[in-house]
Amino acid sequence: MNITNMRKLSLLLLALTLLTGGLKAQQNKKNIIDEVIWIVGDEAILKSDVETMILDAEINRRPIEGNPYCIFPEQIAIEKLYLHQAAIDSITVNESYINSISDRELEYYINNAGSAQKLEEYMRRPISQLRDEIRTRNRTRSMAQQMQAKLVEKIEATPAEVRRYFSNIPADSLPTIPEQVELQVLSLLPPIPQAEINRVKEQLREFTERANKNPGDFSLLARLYSDDVESAKKGGELGFAGRGIYDPDFASVAFNMQDPNKVSRIVETQFGFHIIQFIERRGDKVNVRHILMRPKATSDVKTQGINKLDSLANLIRENKITFEQTVMAYSQDKNTRMNAGLMMQQDKYTGSITSKYEYQDLPPEIARAAYAMNVGEVSKAFTMIDQTTGNEVIAVVKMKSKIPTHKANVKEDYQMLKSFLEEKKKSEFLQEWVAKKQKETYISIDPEYRDCNFTYSGWLNK
Repeated sequence: MNITNMRKLSLLLLALTLLTGGLKAQQNKKNIIDEVIWIVGDEAILKSDVETMILDAEINRRPIEGNPYCIFPEQIAIEKLYLHQAAIDSITVNESYINSISDRELEYYINNAGSAQKLEEYMRRPISQLRDEIRTRNRTRSMAQQMQAKLVEKIEATPAEVRRYFSNIPADSLPTIPEQVELQVLSLLPPIPQAEINRVKEQLREFTERANKNPGDFSLLARLYSDDVESAKKGGELGFAGRGIYDPDFASVAFNMQDPNKVSRIVETQFGFHIIQFIERRGDKVNVRHILMRPKATSDVKTQGINKLDSLANLIRENKITFEQTVMAYSQDKNTRMNAGLMMQQDKYTGSITSKYEYQDLPPEIARAAYAMNVGEVSKAFTMIDQTTGNEVIAVVKMKSKIPTHKANVKEDYQMLKSFLEEKKKSEFLQEWVAKKQKETYISIDPEYRDCNFTYSGWLNK
């Protein structure tokens, strides 16, 4: 008997052992605990693996298009091909990162289910087991993704390939690029009266006194009063996170706390004023609750700020000062101040940093102000919510440039077309890689699961 046949025999014996419950099920289906439905290489895919993915889709309200007992086993099988190669190439993952995203994922599931107990009932296993399963899934997914990235990391498109690709696309098939704009922004924080700051601090002191007497009240107070809307829904809980996630002043306090029955001093950050309650520490991560309160500017103060910016905008229109000079002298937006006010984002087509925005990608207040503007025009002052801090600010914007809606072309959209072509080449390479790997890998599929319209036909050519 040659080595290949011996290997197949050993795998069939493994399948026979794991399928004992399945054989007995021919006589009594109620006796089935689990069953092997695929074997890929040395790895078994269990029916329970698929059922877990179905439950995961249900709890996340993701529609399943097609037969899940065809779709999900193939997804798992493809992942196992990448994992096998990842083991050969010694791919590793950042365990700290895996633990962090897994804790957040489990927290999300608990919130969707309504409570930890309801999640356990729905998933039919304890939270501790779910946590381990989520970590394992995220670890394998991360390894597979890293392996994919490594396989295609050197695939690029040359300018000649981009031009050839573009010339072969029928004119009526070219994507339509929505109007794009480049904007400069000047924003000010309206001055907050000291009396309002004192009011906020006094209220936080009252919350601190109450929570120190009865720590359980902190969650209720966060739900009722915190200006951090998302964490307020969870009683102020932020989940496990490392020091680098937080504002330095917030982290300095949160990571020095140890007693869950003592509330922190008032902490001021760019977001407002906080009080913090310690929950638990795991390695270099902590889980805390907080109550955030933002002092509010009065309508009179906001009116004064609007008038000030309108006056500056008039000076810009009269060419007495440039927009760039005004930004350097007055802007309080640290993300744009040193960039002459130019707004930047990650391009959704190429992943690179760009100053071009579609209107739908702009903060709504800026989109409304800029929509009817021409190049070179400066808007009237308006109020908006800073998307980074959540604070209300006063702003004016200048239209730096505008690219009308158009069919994609090499001159204006080279980077986007290059990105499309590279993604196409990478996708084709990975499809060929999977097809080749299928031929080199032992694959066995239970007859009950073979009648599927698989993405890759090679599963059945064994």
